[in-house]
Amino acid sequence: MSVHAADPSLYRDRDVVPVRRALISVSDKSGLLELAGALADSGVELVSTGSTAQTIRDAGYPVTDVASVTGFPESLDGRVKTLHPAVHAGLLADLRLESHEQQLADLGIAAFELVVVNLYPFVETVASGADTATVVENVDIGGPAMVRASAKNHPNVAIVVSPSSYAEVVEAVRAGGTTLALRKRLAAQAFAHTAAYDTAVASYFASDVVEGESIGHDLETPGSFESHLSFGADLAATLRYGENAHQAAALYTQAGGTGIAQATQLHGKEMSYNNYVDADAAVRAAFDFAEPAVAIIKHANPCGIAVGAADAVDPIASAHAAAHACDPLSAFGGVIAANRPVTVAMAETVKDIFTEVVVAPGFDPEALEILSRKKNIRLLTLPADFALAPREVKQISGGFLVQDADRFTAFDQSTWDLVAGEPADDATLADLAFAWKASRAVKSNGILLANAGASVGVGMGQVNRVDSCHLAVNRAGDRAAGSVAASDAFFPFADGLQVLLDAGVRAVAQPGGSVRDEEVIAAASAAGVTMYFTGERHFFH
Repeated sequence: MSVHAADPSLYRDRDVVPVRRALISVSDKSGLLELAGALADSGVELVSTGSTAQTIRDAGYPVTDVASVTGFPESLDGRVKTLHPAVHAGLLADLRLESHEQQLADLGIAAFELVVVNLYPFVETVASGADTATVVENVDIGGPAMVRASAKNHPNVAIVVSPSSYAEVVEAVRAGGTTLALRKRLAAQAFAHTAAYDTAVASYFASDVVEGESIGHDLETPGSFESHLSFGADLAATLRYGENAHQAAALYTQAGGTGIAQATQLHGKEMSYNNYVDADAAVRAAFDFAEPAVAIIKHANPCGIAVGAADAVDPIASAHAAAHACDPLSAFGGVIAANRPVTVAMAETVKDIFTEVVVAPGFDPEALEILSRKKNIRLLTLPADFALAPREVKQISGGFLVQDADRFTAFDQSTWDLVAGEPADDATLADLAFAWKASRAVKSNGILLANAGASVGVGMGQVNRVDSCHLAVNRAGDRAAGSVAASDAFFPFADGLQVLLDAGVRAVAQPGGSVRDEEVIAAASAAGVTMYFTGERHFFH
């Protein structure tokens, strides 16, 4: 493909461009009539398409249909309306060049100085669960073409893709025209908009089935990865600072996302970078459980995790009390996540504990009122359609790592192998299942002690498993005796297990798979302690 090499000497300076003619075609009609009215009052000729033109006309403002400009009717159920030289020549003509100006005159085409376009609601259509045919019909063709053409020609055309820019553009029109600085900034937003849109479309086609045929990566099929990975996100907030005060930071959100980034803040100070990291870790830990559960997180590690007692009048309050009891010292200044709405009873307990963030699917009205008395505590509600992402992405220098998320979607305790001691009774098996699930939230090397559906001691992030065992036992104190233990990976030697045995642990769940498994099994057998091999591990870095 040849690219025209322009002679800079032929260009004429063009900073402020008066707006005489505007092309408007929007799916999102919020603010449309205010914009149309302001432009009409400024003497701007309005050209529009389909329902946008009808909306403007019904409001009493003069508008020209695109079909009158092109001399060609909108056709194929609206698929073809703006894809015409009479439109795109008016968008792409570089009027800094006398030759372009002359060509427009020869062709009888008028230039556009303002283009207002937002695209078909593709992301929203996918999120609604629409069928493939409906989703595909919401792949915009003419819209991105107009946006990109106008953005390319930003020395002459102002392109607006969001209603949030309407007021600024109207002010510029009234002041005599758009400046080059404004047009360049709007062009940058426009290119980002079409890039995010194309990413959403590409992701859908790479992860779904069209016309019954698999065409790429399927999120439900482990180990299936697309050959090209694209990310699209919008700046949602500039944060005060990052992990440390000397680091700048921002929050970006993905269109259609339903995670912690889309949570609604009901009260408190603005969220920090570390708040988001810990809140995400807390939510992941709490939502590992189907039962009412609470996780308390500090520096991305659990201070306590618990499920509500089966006979509790208020299960989520019961879960919080048990989780807090695991390590009250570390829970000071922590982040709490609940997988059920926060109740009054839970709020009454939390209000007396210094807590940075509480995040949950909701808050009972009185619970919200109680916690809102604390000036700084951040209270977040998760989106109604909250879901943990099936894939995780981690940045490394020069690229990204992508993996299936570590989830318990097919948890089956019946597959565990009893390798030492007597078969556990139902209560012990339930505690082992809890401990095994909760250990996934512990940074490796991870050891978690539990009793009655609650963690009682956690050893995390150590560079050897023996130290993690000592840490878990020391934090549990007297509660170690009679607890159960879960190890996120196998014991490479019997020494780590021995620390737990000496503390009085009654049962152990661990993956197995060490070359010294027999040595470890022998230690458990000698102590008369039940041990199961789960056959899987839960490393978490």
